[in-house]
Amino acid sequence: MKGFLRSALVTTLLGWVIWGYMALCNRTIRWRVAGKERALDVWLTHPSLIVTAWHSTILLLPSGWNRIIRKWPKQKARSAMLISLSRDGEPVAKAISHMGLESVRGSSAHKKKKKDKGGMRALAEALRILKEGGAICVTPDGPRGPAEVAQAGPIIMAQRTGAPILPYAIISSPTKRLSTWDRFRIPFPFTRGAIVFGDPIIPSEGQDKETLRLALETNLNAAMAEAEALLQKKTAPKGGQGQARRTSEGRPESLRSPPTKTVID
Repeated sequence: MKGFLRSALVTTLLGWVIWGYMALCNRTIRWRVAGKERALDVWLTHPSLIVTAWHSTILLLPSGWNRIIRKWPKQKARSAMLISLSRDGEPVAKAISHMGLESVRGSSAHKKKKKDKGGMRALAEALRILKEGGAICVTPDGPRGPAEVAQAGPIIMAQRTGAPILPYAIISSPTKRLSTWDRFRIPFPFTRGAIVFGDPIIPSEGQDKETLRLALETNLNAAMAEAEALLQKKTAPKGGQGQARRTSEGRPESLRSPPTKTVID
């Protein structure tokens, strides 16, 4: 039975089901977006880009791609997502392929079992994509955690290619949290959602890897906190009391995000 569930036919069907559910959530969730200007600035001023998001948000990750990133000018040569080489990652890989995204398969080896998970091949392919002027999405706490603790993968990519790292938070409410290591999020259609692009990390020559890692973790958690705040903020009736105070640019003050960048010397 277990073999049947992991067969090519079932994996293909699951890929279509996951894609359909991702598309349904993307189209029906009422989205709020923050940080789009700073993200676009990084996109336009650098030939390649590393986008990072926590593993628990995988089912929503393509929404930011479909609604925002794929509509930006100067599209990258290739756009891909790093996905575990495990059988569980196969349906997700097939799902994102229906959205025009490549999958780079592999993850770090298990420290105790020392079993090859395709990590070195995945890193080599990710570096190739970045050097060719591409963009790649990475879950820095995957595939086994600890949850919301950044690992070194995207830092190595950034240091070897000079590509900036863009924190990307995307959540919805209400949502179902599973009892997995990352408390995986199952979004629901026709709910509320928030997309926040955090402060990018711009690598420079000779900087410390741990300092970069902490900057990524801090900025990504800050973006998640901002996304949570956006979901908690209720929309006031147009022209009614309680309407958010607006900036001189016409945007709600609560959504104003300065285009800051984290540059570590």
